[in-house]
Amino acid sequence: MADKPQTPLLDTADTPDKLRALPRDKLAQLADELRSEMIDAVSVTGGHLGAGLGVVELTVALHAIFDTPHDRIIWDVGHQAYPHKILTGRRDRIRTLRQKDGLSGFTRRAESKYDPFGAGHSSTSISAGLGMAVASDLKAIPRHVVAVIGDGAMSAGMAYEAMNNAGAMDAKLIVILNDNDMSIAPPTGALSAYLARLVSGPVYRGMRETAKSMTKKLPQFLYEPARRTEEFARSFFTGGTLFEELGFYYVGPIDGHNLDHLLPVLENVRDADTGPILIHVVTKKGKGYGPAEDAADKYHGVSKFNVITGAQAKAPSNAPSYTNVFAQSLIDEARDDPRVVAVTAAMPSGTGLDKFAEIFPDRIFDVGIAEQHAVTFAAGMATEGMRPFCAIYSTFLQRAYDQVVHDVAIQHLPVRFAIDRAGYVGADGPTHAGNYDAAYLGAIPGMVHMAAADEAELRHMVATATAYDNGPIAFRYPRGEGSGVELPQRGTILPIGKGRIIQQGSTIAILSYGTRLAEVIAAAERLAALGLNPTIADARFMKPLDEEMIAKLAQDNDVLLSVEEGSIGGFGSHVATFLASNGLLDGKLRFRPLMIPDTFVEHGSQATMYADAGLDRAGIVSSALSTLGYDEASMLAALGKSH
Repeated sequence: MADKPQTPLLDTADTPDKLRALPRDKLAQLADELRSEMIDAVSVTGGHLGAGLGVVELTVALHAIFDTPHDRIIWDVGHQAYPHKILTGRRDRIRTLRQKDGLSGFTRRAESKYDPFGAGHSSTSISAGLGMAVASDLKAIPRHVVAVIGDGAMSAGMAYEAMNNAGAMDAKLIVILNDNDMSIAPPTGALSAYLARLVSGPVYRGMRETAKSMTKKLPQFLYEPARRTEEFARSFFTGGTLFEELGFYYVGPIDGHNLDHLLPVLENVRDADTGPILIHVVTKKGKGYGPAEDAADKYHGVSKFNVITGAQAKAPSNAPSYTNVFAQSLIDEARDDPRVVAVTAAMPSGTGLDKFAEIFPDRIFDVGIAEQHAVTFAAGMATEGMRPFCAIYSTFLQRAYDQVVHDVAIQHLPVRFAIDRAGYVGADGPTHAGNYDAAYLGAIPGMVHMAAADEAELRHMVATATAYDNGPIAFRYPRGEGSGVELPQRGTILPIGKGRIIQQGSTIAILSYGTRLAEVIAAAERLAALGLNPTIADARFMKPLDEEMIAKLAQDNDVLLSVEEGSIGGFGSHVATFLASNGLLDGKLRFRPLMIPDTFVEHGSQATMYADAGLDRAGIVSSALSTLGYDEASMLAALGKSH
């Protein structure tokens, strides 16, 4: 690895007040040092790299011009904020990013007074910023609020809903569109910078306001043409008609890596006494680090890497990831069925559908960060006999819950939901944890909900979902690698609502839902060593439940444990409702649901999270023994063993 970068200026300016004390001609050097520090830090921790590198100069400029933390800066999405964290008193902890008890990979209110709003999901900044601006006005607090939205977040409808509201209210809000992927209107060098400074400056704004007041006195048949002529003339050079129609004063586009362009424009808009302003800033994702500039997709989120070569460290494994197994399984189904299509919400590589796109480019649809639209779009295709697979992370599918209920389930449409990142996700923390889909989908009439116990089961569930045409069906699987089981050549269609017995025993039964099955089997081996012989069952389905299997487990055992990678209200709740409703809890049976605790858990490794939740081998053994009234130490003593 490379030596730690030399950062003499950054060493003296690691908080915004110190930054603002620097001469303007030193800020470019500070930006260079900040970029080097970020690259070095992320090479140690892994995390989101490309987006943060693209906003280094913008971050420096914002903290130089605005009086943070009194003025509010909201980063959307929050993974752009690594440079912001370094400059706001957290540099000494930056190499703890995304690690247990370390810094979050996103903005987080509890972490710093410089983070006014947490943003792990996208497209929330303008709504939140508008709320802050209005609240400040109501409290008569003079304050600037800046929402930095980018990295695809402007593809979500919520951003436009907020802009429409802000424009109608004539609110004092600054929105910076960080255009870091495909320019809406690329900057044109010196002329663009000059025009941006001109239209953001007080002279032009004053002339424009005077002209507006004059034109309002014209007869109606002359007023509208005059207004549109001014708008057209300015938009001809600068673009931004859409934002003007939403009520925003548009400035840009400007080069987001040129401080000589950024600083005067930000200064002008800071001092403007007008309604909402949008500054269109064009940046390059991965700016300043060759490997990240050359492969923005591969360096959006990275594992630990070598700074010199850019090579990312990958743990050796013989098992494929669940995401890759899903993608290959869907490809296999699509080869035989031309009705199979795939929908993703700006996550083609994250969901594995980039591989599907290589083979079926006309049958995959990336709709942008627009999960609500993705679900209803898939529903529309289902009405015409297609077999759509809507592949969305569990945490992001939450954003489309109304569409799942109203547009899919009520109409009994066979949309297939491939739910990636189920359960704890590790370093991305609570904003990305996929803990809730079993609870929120399980409440919907007619929804089929499956959980894969391993990668072979996932292949079966893709085949099952493909063949199922009687309404919506969902299957969940976690982040990371599979358990290394042998994969079938093709998935087999499973009977709906039927589980399987893995091991027959007595006294105690453990009913697993999802990939905790491997830990259940390990726990059963430990219990066997202690003289117990548990039954192990894989539920496969939460909805509909295999009631026949669960009833038999309840009748044949003294203790029944359910184990899942989901929250309260999920699988265990469905099992408990069935048992109680059928009098199966009235006798000797003791039922204990093991699930993710009812709390938000901060980032750490997946293994640590599950151990803390009591969902690893040791936790399952402890729960089984305590339910029986035993503990491991006493059982070992009775057996004459010491371990």
